[in-house]
Amino acid sequence: MRPAHICLAVLVAAVWGVNFTVIEVGLAHFPPLLFSALRFLAAALPAVFFVGRPKVAWKWIVAVGLVLGVAKFGLLFIGMDAGMPAGLSSLVLQIQAVFTALIAFAALGERPTGIRLAGMAVALCGVGLAAVDEGTGGPLGAFALVIGAAVCWGASNVLTRKASPPDPLNFMVWVSTVPVVPLLGLSLLTEGPSADLNALGSLDWQGAGVILYVAWITTVFGFGAWGWLLHRHPASTVAPFSLLVPVFGMSSAALFLGEPIGPMRWGAAALLAGGVALTSLAPGKERSGGPNTLDLRGVGIHEAGR
Repeated sequence: MRPAHICLAVLVAAVWGVNFTVIEVGLAHFPPLLFSALRFLAAALPAVFFVGRPKVAWKWIVAVGLVLGVAKFGLLFIGMDAGMPAGLSSLVLQIQAVFTALIAFAALGERPTGIRLAGMAVALCGVGLAAVDEGTGGPLGAFALVIGAAVCWGASNVLTRKASPPDPLNFMVWVSTVPVVPLLGLSLLTEGPSADLNALGSLDWQGAGVILYVAWITTVFGFGAWGWLLHRHPASTVAPFSLLVPVFGMSSAALFLGEPIGPMRWGAAALLAGGVALTSLAPGKERSGGPNTLDLRGVGIHEAGR
């Protein structure tokens, strides 16, 4: 990769890592489901009027929109609102690579190699260590919600692979239109109209800036830049940069939110990063001629931390 491309990849990882700290700030302004709905609304508008018509079937856009937008981000935002630290969330979400491999095996018949199985085991040990660390100072229920978000992320990765969008940015913008109404409906039902109206009525520059960051910077810029890199370099070259996301996530949370990072959490980070690297980057067994073959090296990393 050229030095400029390396810098761009690191920048995207930094943007996605810092995003978890920004989400934490946003949750002080908005109920979690309303916040997620506003994020996708801002990501979809006005971009949807400039990216052209959808280039894949609507069934894939709706499926990814519901699984990724409603389920994954709904669980993530609720989990963080319930007490899951921003830095730890950026770390634990990386277990999505393991769930992607497992779901690909169940849905597509992709058999993981021994190296990938070893990577899954190492990553799961990292999650276990992170759970022990969180159990000493935070709610395990919130931890479980973020794990659930990682499962949904893995499912959306497989759906995205099945969709095979020729234009990733076009696909992401149209996917962003799907979660808005379901998330708003769920927010009205569970968070209440008064909480939503109070949040919108008290919107200030910081709240607006948070929405713009998570929508335009992490989604439109981040996804567009990552897709641009993947079009110009092998996925196995670009993918390792996604392992920097938890580094920036944990560091920014410690710097701006004062979140402690003890030895146990650094140990969990090392195990997760190593396990995810083995799971995502190791060569896999592919079915000859199979149109549904899943290459984990290019799946599941474009959305990291958003």
